[in-house]
Amino acid sequence: MWMCQPEGASLSLPEIVTRDNWIRARVALLEREKALTKARDELAAERRRLPMVEVAEDYRFSAADGSSRTLLDLFEGRHQLIVDHYMFDPDWEDGCMSCAGRVDQYGNTAHLHERDTTIAVVSRAPIEKIERWKHKMGWTFPWYSSYGSRFNFDYGVSFDDTVDDPDYNYRPVAAITEAHDLAEIPTELHGTSVFLRVGDRVFHTYSTYGRGTEQVGGTHYYLDMTALGRQEDWEEPKGRAESLRPRADQKGAGAASGRS
Repeated sequence: MWMCQPEGASLSLPEIVTRDNWIRARVALLEREKALTKARDELAAERRRLPMVEVAEDYRFSAADGSSRTLLDLFEGRHQLIVDHYMFDPDWEDGCMSCAGRVDQYGNTAHLHERDTTIAVVSRAPIEKIERWKHKMGWTFPWYSSYGSRFNFDYGVSFDDTVDDPDYNYRPVAAITEAHDLAEIPTELHGTSVFLRVGDRVFHTYSTYGRGTEQVGGTHYYLDMTALGRQEDWEEPKGRAESLRPRADQKGAGAASGRS
């Protein structure tokens, strides 16, 4: 379709039409947007129906104060944990700037806490490098080092000679290097993993990689990646979150700590 542009415009701009024509085009697009919303809700429901795997490994992480933490500790007493696998190789001086654009969109994590969910960042770099980079970027979210642990290797975001037949996003890494004409496998790639706590037992419920990590910028999209979801009455499957404490918008809700 020919695009009528204002005189002197050098950008590729939308077509200029009358208000009535714009309304017709907008309504047509709205129908597709509604269909996408419905499809996204259905996909999120299928994600919640995925089975889960118990985490048997005793992973250890270093916290900002130098103390050692378990994966269970990272939940901070809540039932769900979202881990952002931030690309930060131990040999690098600075963290990945592309990952920085993602974590910058966390916003106020108290909204996740209201849904009994903790979000934390994990990288392979030593905690001293992480803390320096975190301070430089002005971030306050919890960030742990998995240096010396197999955590990032086991969840498919770190690679070295100890990894046999490496996969990324459930495909051989070799296919990625060929597609992007890379001379070697990157040591670090990005991803997001989600865990569920049942008592003192921890289960892996979901991981996403590549463009799947673009589901950021809002509490709801993060919750859509979890087994318990947004904890709304309309969600499927029913009854997932009925045993949890009331939400902030429900009678009997407490503070935003989300701890139990």
